[in-house]
Amino acid sequence: MTDALSSDLASSALLYHRSPRPGKFEIVATKPLATQHDLSLAYTPGVAAACLAIAADPHAAADLTIRQNLVAVLTNGTAVLGLGNIGPLAGKPVMEGKAVLFKKFAGIDVFDIEVAENDVDRLVDIVAALEPTFGGINLEDIKAPECFEVERKLRERMSIPVFHDDQHGTAIIVGAAILNAMEITGKTIGDVKIVTSGAGAAALACLNFLVTLGAKTENIFVTDIEGVVYRGRKALMNSHVEIYAKDTNARTLKDVIGGADIFLGLSAGGILTPEMTKEMAGQPLIMALANPTPEIEPSEAIAARPDALICTGRSDFPNQVNNVLCFPYIFRGALDVAATGINEAMKLAAARAIAQLAHEPPSDAVAKAYGGETRHFGKDSLIPAPFDPRLILRIAPAVAKAAMDSGIAKKPIVDFEAYNESLSRFIFRSGFIMKPVMHAAKACPKRVIYAEGEDERVLRATQTVVEQEIAYPILVGRPDVIESRLDRFGLSVRPGKDFTLVDPNDDPRFRDYVTAYLESAGRRGVTPKAARALVRTNSTVIAAIAVKRGDADALICGIDGRFGSRLRYIRDIIGLVPGATDLSAMSLMITSKGAFFLADTHVRRDPSAAEIAEMTLLCAAHVRRFGIEPKIALLSHSDFGSENAPSAVKMREALEILRKQAPDLEADGEMQANTALSQAMRDLVLPSSRLKGEANVLIMPSLDAANIAYTMMVIMADALLVGPILLGSAKPAHILTPSVTARGIINMTAVSVAQAQGDGQA
Repeated sequence: MTDALSSDLASSALLYHRSPRPGKFEIVATKPLATQHDLSLAYTPGVAAACLAIAADPHAAADLTIRQNLVAVLTNGTAVLGLGNIGPLAGKPVMEGKAVLFKKFAGIDVFDIEVAENDVDRLVDIVAALEPTFGGINLEDIKAPECFEVERKLRERMSIPVFHDDQHGTAIIVGAAILNAMEITGKTIGDVKIVTSGAGAAALACLNFLVTLGAKTENIFVTDIEGVVYRGRKALMNSHVEIYAKDTNARTLKDVIGGADIFLGLSAGGILTPEMTKEMAGQPLIMALANPTPEIEPSEAIAARPDALICTGRSDFPNQVNNVLCFPYIFRGALDVAATGINEAMKLAAARAIAQLAHEPPSDAVAKAYGGETRHFGKDSLIPAPFDPRLILRIAPAVAKAAMDSGIAKKPIVDFEAYNESLSRFIFRSGFIMKPVMHAAKACPKRVIYAEGEDERVLRATQTVVEQEIAYPILVGRPDVIESRLDRFGLSVRPGKDFTLVDPNDDPRFRDYVTAYLESAGRRGVTPKAARALVRTNSTVIAAIAVKRGDADALICGIDGRFGSRLRYIRDIIGLVPGATDLSAMSLMITSKGAFFLADTHVRRDPSAAEIAEMTLLCAAHVRRFGIEPKIALLSHSDFGSENAPSAVKMREALEILRKQAPDLEADGEMQANTALSQAMRDLVLPSSRLKGEANVLIMPSLDAANIAYTMMVIMADALLVGPILLGSAKPAHILTPSVTARGIINMTAVSVAQAQGDGQA
């Protein structure tokens, strides 16, 4: 795996882990600790009441402590990714990464635990002793065959879920893909021939799970680094492998691949050749899951076998087998019913839920992820996309119900409709919200011009944009400066090869750009002399003209300098979308409590009621690009008529305009911010409000209010900003702020591309 890491990727990964503070997560208090009274409740003497309650009834720990939502991600570092036995400390970044995925996708808290112990029994003793702390144990990166014994013994001793994801997570997704492949090809799992490459923990768990699904042991042929697993073989054999040993003279993968319906690869790149695939049965399923280099490249497999169905472990091909499809949601369902384990029924339920989701019509988020293309169930859509927001809504309830039906749920769910509603709070949390937009951009990249092309953040963003194929970058800047900075920062992208370079001092389109500028702004005080000077020296002007002329599809600027000056150039050169009276700005704030869109954070100082209605409609249209249905609150210091100040009246009037122009829009006001963000508060003030649930679009009465709220959220709530997103321009153009990071530029690049893919309007 180390060979597969480019120097750019390695450098970026180290910077990511190191800055702005080491590691990937932290522990945050969920209770106030502002007063002496708070302290007396959190710790002594008040904490004694919670202790005594748990001593009297251990089940009370679920209501009084974090335990029922706390999982241990635990390793001894003996089989870390493809790096091998690098030890527990070196495996810690992986465990932290797994912890972040649990939190981001399913809201589960995690302690990562790295244990320096390789003896099976001692490791089991250590883990079992942790049961009072955790609601579940996720074993990770423990080598075979020891991992089988560790998990088995822990399940026998512990009364909480124990799950070795390397085994069962992969097996569940493989099982789901095979169930759907059988349906497409008309084959029966009990009749198909399965050939594997690899006999480690994941491969054997997959085979065991496939047998549970109906596969016949006699139809399964296993190969590994020593060749075919046959009876009497001595090398690399154990009781778990012996189950699949055959009485055969075959000794290599080539010897057993003939007539195979399924190839399951969990080994190394290049193991399966195109010639071997030609020996397989009709409509074979080729699961080349080695990462980053699959056992056979999909393009080679398709060239040799056009009728093949193909899965890989990579995100750049259809049918990615990625464990994040299931492990957060399996634990979510198990924890929510206080399951005493994770049994076969729960794993089967998860696999079938994943398989069934692939049959459902693509959600808006998935459709947007593919640039509007709808991938219906078929050979290129055997399993759902990892970013499908419906995964938690399908898998967690299925797992919870299976636990209940099999009698291991200590806290059965009474109202599944209410439970499903509660799960929706995990959708689009944190960076997850950007995935649909990011994948939409990758599906159909557009030309994005960066006005400040010499800036380090732009250059680093360009490296990622090129690597991830998000857009076709165009940089405005001096060639010698950009080249030297690329070398200084150790970036591999190069002008002319990876991106287009616009040199302000030597561009053959200079006269045409001057003419275009005068046509757009000649009646706004721009003289020919000024136009010539600006087209030579002002990168925002150059970039805006490029978009206006169609030489670029979207503009990103403002990384240094002032917002207002850029705004004028965009307004003068690119112009407004038909029907808009002016530009406005919306900022996406991603917080630990969810994602919120604020407007107008940067442009209109004191908008009128009509202008507020106009920007609200623009906001709603753009929010839908994220696959989110807008829930809009028009904010004020007044709650539904409690005050009659001019700002409150203005917001009421704006609502009346909205009701006439967009009667189906879920919007209400005027209301205070706490009323907007709490259904319970709103029910006390106006139970009949059209707005239901938590507002996700907050429209402010003035620039002061919006900008203050947005900057406070960035600092006080540690919110991640995406934007500002400029609304109302005739073509996509966005003015960022000097504090933007390279990641922020990448996010806005994806937003710009997704915008340009549609009508191009904000």
